[in-house]
Amino acid sequence: MLNQVLRTNKVSAIILTFIRLYLGYAWFEAGLHKITGGFDTSGFLKGAIANPVKGPDGSVVYATYLAFLKSFALPNADIFNVLVPWGELLVGLGLILGCLTTAAMFFGLVMNFAYVMAGTVSSNPMDILLGVIILTAGFNAGKIGLDRWVIPFIRRTTFKENNHTVKQNV
Repeated sequence: MLNQVLRTNKVSAIILTFIRLYLGYAWFEAGLHKITGGFDTSGFLKGAIANPVKGPDGSVVYATYLAFLKSFALPNADIFNVLVPWGELLVGLGLILGCLTTAAMFFGLVMNFAYVMAGTVSSNPMDILLGVIILTAGFNAGKIGLDRWVIPFIRRTTFKENNHTVKQNV
């Protein structure tokens, strides 16, 4: 029932717009700050590797993620120096404009979980909660935004091509 209200209700669309704008601004501002401020991810990665998230018994909780950071992320920090700030900026832009909202929120959640697994708590738990609400709402979260026109256009052009292809193959 709650899912239905989030996905179809007009009042929910208005509330979701405010949540979307809040998250969008936070992502956009973080990305812009990193782009204009000379961001270097290697310090963060070294800190996450040196102080991994540990459970109550002292064992590393996200050992696979730690291995990823050591063997891939840190040696390729130059790639992440571009991906992280531009990813944050584009997630923010997508959420602010309400354009491809669910895709933007999905990638925002991927980054939020990456930060949490690296040991950064800050606002990430609240951002994850709000992000899951946006993602669950689907199209309704971007209805007051560019998704009102972009998603129907994508559906029309995608399904039109698929139907045409199916008819030719039959």
